[in-house]
Amino acid sequence: MPAPRPLFEVYVHSATMEGIHLRGGKVARGGIRWSDRPDDFRTEILGLMKTQMTKNVLIVPVGSKGGFIVKTPYADRATGAALAEEAYRTLMRGLLDVTDNRVAGAVVQNEALVLYDEVDPYLVVAADKGTAHLPDTANEESQNRNFWLGDAFASGGSRGYDHKELGITARGAWECVKRHFRELGTDIQSEPFSVVGIGDMSGDVFGNGMLLSRQIRLRAAFDHRHIFLDPDPVPEISYRERERLFKLPTSSWADYNSSLISNGGGVFRRDAKDIELSPEIRQWLGLRHASIDPNALIRALLASEIDLLWNGGIGTYVKASSEKHQEAGDRSNDAVRIDASDLSARVVGEGGNLGFTQRGRIEYALAGGRINTDAVDNSAGVDCSDHEVNLKIFMQYLIEAKVVASLDARDTLLGGMSGEVCEAVLENNYQQSLCLSLDQLRCAGDIEPFLQVAERLSAAGLLDRSGEALPSAREVRGRGEVGFTRPELSILMAYSKMHLYQVLLEGEMPLQENFIPLLRSYFPAPLAAQFEAQLPQHPLRGEIVATLITNGIVNQAGASFVLAMIQEYGVSAEQVAATYLACDAALDAEARRAAVFALDNKVSAELQHELLLVLEEGIKSLCRGALEEPDTDLSELPAMLDHFLCNVSGVLPVEALQLLEQQRQRWDEAQVPQELAATLAPFSVLDDFWPVERLVVQSGLDAYSVARIWYETRDYFQIGRIFQLLARLPYVDRWDRLARRSLETGISSACRRIVATVLSDASGNLNTFISRHRTQVAACQRLGDELRTTPPRSYHPLYIYLDRLNALSHGRD
Repeated sequence: MPAPRPLFEVYVHSATMEGIHLRGGKVARGGIRWSDRPDDFRTEILGLMKTQMTKNVLIVPVGSKGGFIVKTPYADRATGAALAEEAYRTLMRGLLDVTDNRVAGAVVQNEALVLYDEVDPYLVVAADKGTAHLPDTANEESQNRNFWLGDAFASGGSRGYDHKELGITARGAWECVKRHFRELGTDIQSEPFSVVGIGDMSGDVFGNGMLLSRQIRLRAAFDHRHIFLDPDPVPEISYRERERLFKLPTSSWADYNSSLISNGGGVFRRDAKDIELSPEIRQWLGLRHASIDPNALIRALLASEIDLLWNGGIGTYVKASSEKHQEAGDRSNDAVRIDASDLSARVVGEGGNLGFTQRGRIEYALAGGRINTDAVDNSAGVDCSDHEVNLKIFMQYLIEAKVVASLDARDTLLGGMSGEVCEAVLENNYQQSLCLSLDQLRCAGDIEPFLQVAERLSAAGLLDRSGEALPSAREVRGRGEVGFTRPELSILMAYSKMHLYQVLLEGEMPLQENFIPLLRSYFPAPLAAQFEAQLPQHPLRGEIVATLITNGIVNQAGASFVLAMIQEYGVSAEQVAATYLACDAALDAEARRAAVFALDNKVSAELQHELLLVLEEGIKSLCRGALEEPDTDLSELPAMLDHFLCNVSGVLPVEALQLLEQQRQRWDEAQVPQELAATLAPFSVLDDFWPVERLVVQSGLDAYSVARIWYETRDYFQIGRIFQLLARLPYVDRWDRLARRSLETGISSACRRIVATVLSDASGNLNTFISRHRTQVAACQRLGDELRTTPPRSYHPLYIYLDRLNALSHGRD
């Protein structure tokens, strides 16, 4: 079975139903669906569990999924619903039969079972296709069994968060859509834009999504009943009518006020034989015929020139041109599905699941379309559910400890926190979509670390490259600067998070006392303040902290960072994580990021990305220096950095100072706040921080004096120019990249030894050192001059230069 494999399968069957539940780990989350695929529902659930694994990287558990079929024939919808509810209850009872319980904090196992597995008390389910109305039913079974999670067993019930009322799934996907357009130079909250949608206003994701901007020009939409056409809508008028339909129970497009539809539009039934096309529709869609069948019209709408294709429905509507329809796994929509090569929308928002095949996403992205994956776009729903479950788990502990009086008191607390929960969830969508944008830029600059991530995760058995449609290294290199697309980077981001999360969870780091403030940050501020003393007793404390660490590091430093540091320095993932967090805190990076985020729609997205990459490269430089000597004490890092950054401008060479000033001036002209520009500009010299600090310790001199000699020496030997030559050399594989890194490290180390000698043997006078080593210095200068006048075309001349510099630094002839 290809990765990721389920850790457990529970199979429940009777004469009237069959059901399964697949979990990717002991602490796992995912919904239960009523399947309409009796012949292969286990295959369906396996595929959905794998999708859930990537979606759940934002939250504490790994992915799970369950499903059931009804064996008893039924003639009408009401009878089918009753049979489905009973089948659902049977599945819930079966799952609870084989799940351990907690009583007074201790795990209790079912004495009627023969047990071969370890203690395993965590079981959570959620709503899915066909079961959105059944969370209370599941929670009733949980409470009847006195299961420790009570009504946290199934999120979204009558005593939980109503996702449609909160609109959280759509709002999360909208954060991703806004980012796409912001990076295209459009603010969709203040500028009109055209939309074609999949769904209707009574649906959660579609309906909420189409009310998130008053600038939406919804030109067309369709569901399983109707096709809605409005070729030239007025944004405000159509917004108010959509809002009316959203509030109208069980509305359909047939309820839309036809007098508000622009000329040439209308609402048409999908079961019609033909639909007459107005001149306005024919002109917009480029159709010549006077009428068209509904399926052909839907294909034309999907392929229309539009700003946004908003998927808020169920079904797979776009595949790759290389795929057959059966590979989409959605036979009911074969007649309306199009190839990604026919898609003309500028942006796709995947509020619904599985709207595209992964290969379809990649094909569309390679053609210039803006798309993530459904797991990235619509993750807010499962994220919100997880917050609800974790809050209920914590408050159940508080009730048992008699700190909270009752379930009613708990519900009051829970309801009052919905706003802060939603803010935390939306922040996750904002950060994950930003990670993809920054990783696209990192890929364009250096694809090799990302290729290495794919290879290492695949070799470890965590990632199935073929199953996730990840191309070979040769194919990616052949794309040039494009590198990996956003849908592919979404996969790498997800699996990088899975890897780091699992490693952290196996160690002791998440349970360390210094991470209690991070644990506190997960919960709404009023709750965290009121029950601060009890927070460390949360049963999932370690999982929550491990997830927060993982999301923070990968979202900010990128999908390749942790594995690249492990490979380069031979350290553990825990060491990399701890070092990154220390360096991030020392630079007060959280406040600086917040200042950059505040510039949304005030400066260009490209400039924001530049500022964020300057910040992350600065943190990366600090991490490199710290990991070179893993025993480095980071406790005094903030004070040392403050001293270095405050004094560095006084010792930099004139050319370097001019470059910093030019950068600050350019940012100032682009309306970057002066304070932010002034603090970020010096980050470009953080590569020099650790060498200077270690020379300070070695020599016993003050930091200012050491830094002055360091820069004087680098300037004399024109090390900066040498690094520029090195950066211009192309490389085609990881060996070239390793060679470049080896040269950078070697030249810096040689320079550090020279400065140490100047400080110890020449009383800090560079000229004295030069006069004592005239022959070797002259040899270095001659070779440096030759490299600058005749730039090298390979790494070999630079290795010769490094050999000369090493000879000088070691005092050899």
